[in-house]
Amino acid sequence: MNKIYLDHAATTPTRSEVVDAMLPYFTQQFGNPSSVYEVARINRKAVDEARSMVANALGATSDEIFFTSGGTEADNWAIKGIAEAYEQKGKHIITSAIEHHAVLHTCQYLEKKGYQVTYLPVDEYGQISIQDLKEAIQEDTILITIMYANNEIGTIQPIEAIGKIAKEHNIIFHTDAVQAVGHVPIHVKEMNIDLLSLSGHKLYGPKGIGALYIRKGVRIKPFIHGGAQERNRRAGTENVPAIVGLAKAIELSMKEMEESNHKIIELRDYLIKGIQEAIPHIRLNGHPTERLPGNVNFSFRFIEGESLLIGLDMHGIYASSGSACTSGSLDPSHVLLAIGLPHEIAHGSLRITLGPENTKEEMNYVLETLPKIVQRLRDMSPLYEDFLRAQS
Repeated sequence: MNKIYLDHAATTPTRSEVVDAMLPYFTQQFGNPSSVYEVARINRKAVDEARSMVANALGATSDEIFFTSGGTEADNWAIKGIAEAYEQKGKHIITSAIEHHAVLHTCQYLEKKGYQVTYLPVDEYGQISIQDLKEAIQEDTILITIMYANNEIGTIQPIEAIGKIAKEHNIIFHTDAVQAVGHVPIHVKEMNIDLLSLSGHKLYGPKGIGALYIRKGVRIKPFIHGGAQERNRRAGTENVPAIVGLAKAIELSMKEMEESNHKIIELRDYLIKGIQEAIPHIRLNGHPTERLPGNVNFSFRFIEGESLLIGLDMHGIYASSGSACTSGSLDPSHVLLAIGLPHEIAHGSLRITLGPENTKEEMNYVLETLPKIVQRLRDMSPLYEDFLRAQS
């Protein structure tokens, strides 16, 4: 069995079609799109076409798309930019307890600057309560920032309902859609989304490129200063090869989404069922149906997730225990704690995220390998030994 990559939520390989689209802009078409001569104008046209392709995928217009270095910058810009632009109206922000750290840490930064942040709890499946959201709204609430889909447990939030409430109360609504764009259908106008963050490397595009959708009419302060690029809102020479690559990746993902998701969901459900049947004392994390197509997240009692990942790696299976951005941390996932798991169970989590290149043969190999690793680790666990003794 070849190496099996099952960590697509962390990053995806750049598709060959995307690389092919990018290559000319490294060498032949290398001009700075802000210059006036022909080679620059060609690149300006490429950037404009890419902007239109990203906009079309979201149901936006091209003048509402601004390129960034990735999802983290887009999240920071959306939250800090709105906070500064609307601080005269108020300083209250609403978010959720399970956001990516690009959102949580930005909100914590603003709290130190005098802003008030409400962190909505989530239920056992990782969804916020619409009633909780309504009750959290204050007269000075200026921003609601709720992620579209969670990067660890895959739960999709009721985005349309959130957008409706935000619009009714004249509050700006931002969603971190880094895990969702290219994987589930999104229409920013129909969903009343005012700002949306996305990233190229989560949908088979290059790393180091993302975008922020900003609805026309929304005031926002620039995040990076130093030039007139991106219509005076985001300074810095445009990364033309990456912008072209992002647009190509989004174009391909939209074209293939329905067929790809059908296959991935079938594999996901097959793997979930197989794990549930083969291994006792486990918990499926995330919403049973309202979840990303490729997300599988389990907690295994009596073992450590780190040991589980090492065991899988030794058998050529690459997975994760949570967010790739916090993989060096020894603390349990804030997402798993937020859905009510105790520390000892949250520590024993495994995240598998599938892509269209994965196969049923690979799932069978995982189902053959994973139970043996779990059993071996449990056999060495004093906690498991105590559990068995209590059962007898």
